[in-house]
Amino acid sequence: MAKGHTITVEQGTEHVRVVRDGQVVAESRRPLLLHETGLPVRYYLPPEDVRTELLTPSDTTTHCPFKGDASYWSLPDAPDLVWAYPEPKDEVAEIKNHLCFYETEVVAG
Repeated sequence: MAKGHTITVEQGTEHVRVVRDGQVVAESRRPLLLHETGLPVRYYLPPEDVRTELLTPSDTTTHCPFKGDASYWSLPDAPDLVWAYPEPKDEVAEIKNHLCFYETEVVAG
């Protein structure tokens, strides 16, 4: 890891959901919380908690020197809305195939 750059992954118990256009796309009570220096906390959700049938694979890929290569999926009106690391680096192996969204809300209670 770069000097001063840290990533930690922990098992969360928050109730989180992703809603687009009034439709629940994902809902989980067992997100993985990824904390990365300089970035907001990201919620990585188990694939069984995501309505993957609504998602279309995208040609987009990105490379993170700390996490590895990400693949993306889209909704009809939201390109590259969600991403995952199919082969993450060993330091963040827990997030393998978990799905992350840009806009995840934490549900109170």
